[in-house]
Amino acid sequence: MDVAKIAQRAKAVSVQLAVAETSLKNAALAAIARALMQQSKQIMAANEKDLVKAEEDNLAKPLLKRLRFDEHKIADVCEGIQSLIKLDDPVGKALAATQLDEGLELYKVSCPIGVVGIIFESRPDALVQISTLCLKSGNAVILKGGSEAANTNQILADVISQATKTAGLPDGWLQLLETRQDVAEMLKMDKYIDLIVPRGSNEFVRYIMNSTNIPVLGHADGICHVYIDSDADLDMAVKIVVDSKCQYVAVCNAAETLLVDEKIAKQFLPLIKAALEEKGVEIRGCEKTRAIINVKPAQEEDWSTEYLDLVLSVKVITGLDDAIEHINRYSSAHTDAIVTNNKTSAERFMNLVDSANVFWNCSTRFSDGYRYGLGAEVGISTSKIHARGPVGLEGLLIYKWKLIGTGQLVADYTGPNAKKFTHKKIQKE
Repeated sequence: MDVAKIAQRAKAVSVQLAVAETSLKNAALAAIARALMQQSKQIMAANEKDLVKAEEDNLAKPLLKRLRFDEHKIADVCEGIQSLIKLDDPVGKALAATQLDEGLELYKVSCPIGVVGIIFESRPDALVQISTLCLKSGNAVILKGGSEAANTNQILADVISQATKTAGLPDGWLQLLETRQDVAEMLKMDKYIDLIVPRGSNEFVRYIMNSTNIPVLGHADGICHVYIDSDADLDMAVKIVVDSKCQYVAVCNAAETLLVDEKIAKQFLPLIKAALEEKGVEIRGCEKTRAIINVKPAQEEDWSTEYLDLVLSVKVITGLDDAIEHINRYSSAHTDAIVTNNKTSAERFMNLVDSANVFWNCSTRFSDGYRYGLGAEVGISTSKIHARGPVGLEGLLIYKWKLIGTGQLVADYTGPNAKKFTHKKIQKE
């Protein structure tokens, strides 16, 4: 596979895609949804091949769950596509407009990033979400999925490419890489690729960041916390913790650590132990926790572990500030939640916890581009530049400055008789 040619092609096509009409992009998205439903049996057959091989290779259970792409997953991604079609086209929007002087107007206008390279784990639904978000936002995309999903990813890429080609999009806006060596070559393509989004382990993301000159956007781990404050409604707290941990354990926004204020620990811990054990969750507790309920001892490494499984570490802490300190020390800056009826405590928590998503009285599982109304997501960013949190359409855009004049010269605005800038805000068009 000639990765350089793929990148060159993607760059050329991205220029055409950047100016594609909204009606064309939406028609292409609708064509994708129809094709996925029409070819669902072939897609599931390809997925079954991947599942059989993954089980033979003893792939971890959380990854097996992510790998499965059945009729329910197909229906979910098609529903996501329909939601994406309904969203406004984000390209070409005037974000700001300023009159520098009479007849000299400056516009800050949204535009696609260009070519996005995305490397993701064993979730075939991610391929559909990522490619459709890139399409709607006018970006060409080069994808590399996990080898364990090779058959599923290939048929999905083929179905999507054919559907959009028939709808009138330029061929080559979506391309699929095959090997790790292809990824290594892609990381050298800073002339053609504008952004890399890696989705995987902490070690993998660090490797990507250290191996390329292309800007990298993403997150490493999903070490998410739920803190039960002394003023919490305990019934609500039980439900939120169970949902945060158990609704779907093999994802980055599932809770991995539970923090409990010592003032309500004796009341709350037996309640949550019963609820979690009913779901098959293994609890690992600190010494104070184990003095109240009979659970396995937690080790230091548990506070910084992303289990992606039915395991939860529990720590009894001395109050709100202790919880904030623990989270800022061990959290991966993904999603952290507080359960409390005290508005002041909730606001302090949300202001001081340094994470991309901070929640009050709700499950960490809400941290998701689709649930945010962003039209799914290409990933979660825990960085503090360009995009943070779920990266949906807006995170796949940048902007350019358009200056419209009537013959003005910089020389006219310098020297003793210099003209003055007005810098007047004007109505955006």
